[in-house]
Amino acid sequence: MRILTASDRALLVEAADLDEAMRLARAFGDVPGIIERIPGARTVLVRFDPLRTSGAELADALAASEADAEMPPPGGEVTVPVRYDGEDLDEAARLLGVSPDELVARHLAASWRVAFTGFAPGFGYIVGDDPLFDVTRRSSPRTRVPVGSVGLAGRFTGVYPRESPGGWQLIGRTDAVMWDIERDPPALLLPGASVRFERADRVSVAASDVARVPVAVPFGASASVEVIRPSMQMLIQDAGRAGRAALGVSASGAADRTAMRAANRAVGNAASAAVIESIGPAVLGFHGAGVAVVTGALSDLELVDASGRSREITHGSPFATAAGDELTLGPPLRGLRHVIGLRGGAGGSMVLGSRSTDTLSGIGPAPLMAGDLVTVGREIAAAVDPIVVTRTLPAPGDEVELGIALGPRDDWFTAAALRVLLEQSWLVTARADRVGIRLQGDVPLERAVHGELPSEGAVEGAVQVPADGQPVLFGPDHPTTGGYPIIAALTDRSLDLAGQLPPGARVRFVVA
Repeated sequence: MRILTASDRALLVEAADLDEAMRLARAFGDVPGIIERIPGARTVLVRFDPLRTSGAELADALAASEADAEMPPPGGEVTVPVRYDGEDLDEAARLLGVSPDELVARHLAASWRVAFTGFAPGFGYIVGDDPLFDVTRRSSPRTRVPVGSVGLAGRFTGVYPRESPGGWQLIGRTDAVMWDIERDPPALLLPGASVRFERADRVSVAASDVARVPVAVPFGASASVEVIRPSMQMLIQDAGRAGRAALGVSASGAADRTAMRAANRAVGNAASAAVIESIGPAVLGFHGAGVAVVTGALSDLELVDASGRSREITHGSPFATAAGDELTLGPPLRGLRHVIGLRGGAGGSMVLGSRSTDTLSGIGPAPLMAGDLVTVGREIAAAVDPIVVTRTLPAPGDEVELGIALGPRDDWFTAAALRVLLEQSWLVTARADRVGIRLQGDVPLERAVHGELPSEGAVEGAVQVPADGQPVLFGPDHPTTGGYPIIAALTDRSLDLAGQLPPGARVRFVVA
């Protein structure tokens, strides 16, 4: 096996084929220091705890492992109705050298099974017995693939559980629900299950694939925060839900962990308590007495009490709140995301051990809207800390350095491309969110290998390069697997700065 660097906290293990990858993923369960294992088509991504092992020590332990673990027995059968009207149907048929009608007929006739899960919750990588199905992805992924879309990529077919970015060739759509957190198990497609596609004359996929449940104050709560005017994006975030990437569930959590920890320390919370993460100007109202703080992005801050008296708020310094107070967050002058800490923690539904909103999967509390009320918790850990910690965050036009570790697929690129990656300044485009940041460079990254990369695990901070050569920097809500090669990944200490990159800033990568 080959063992490659995937980040400063992850290794990628190559296997001979899909079966060996699945067996290795099970065998690695006995290796100390591993946080999680994410199987791919011919690889296993292994995330590890650097306090328990090093990359070199773990590589030695993995190399000594044998792929002799027993595989789980086959699962049941799932029937998926499909209306074959995808916008890439004709193009996929052309790439495969058949007519659209033949492609559909063979997709219906093939025997399919779920090899593994990943990308997003409920997304199954379904492999078939018809050798026809081996098709390249789109040269540039779509930013929005509709919920229920049925696609092809490489040897696999799959169904998008909800609206998300994606680069698969879309051949149809279904109204089968791939992921339902209220269902046991939540995923319709489980590894080992056989899948039968059947033709449907019509499907009725809802316009919104996730029902919005407002954050509300339970009866008897003593304090709350009302969203009077929401920002472009206002979410509840905490330390996230790590360890579930093999199910397609990313860790999510605060995009700027430093700002989250600083906010919680300032108001006396545990470091991982839930906060409000906000992009852009907003107004919040306070119901009941409490203590709050604003960290992260720098902007003008104003608190107006019930009588109309105004006072400025110091960034990073905790301040007392009373019923009727309104906090105005101005447009960010530096950085991108405000973090609002509340003494006792921000409330919200706990899903899979976290209150974080995962924007890719839809897991966690819904994004906050005007009129929502956020409860203030009662889990206070320490006294209020008035010490203000300052950071230098980028403004549009500024250039920042981000540390990276090369790999795992840097050998898929030319030597010139590796020089361009490190020497060129990359623009942070407006096509950015918690899933990923599209970067733009004058010179695209040139590949040395032009084949299709089988889907494999990805980490937060991965620098993925579609066929157009313009990188995508993965954020906290990133797909857990993907099929475009990853040339490098941010070091752990660079992730928080990446979470504060505003459009118009520039990035220069430095090998750490």
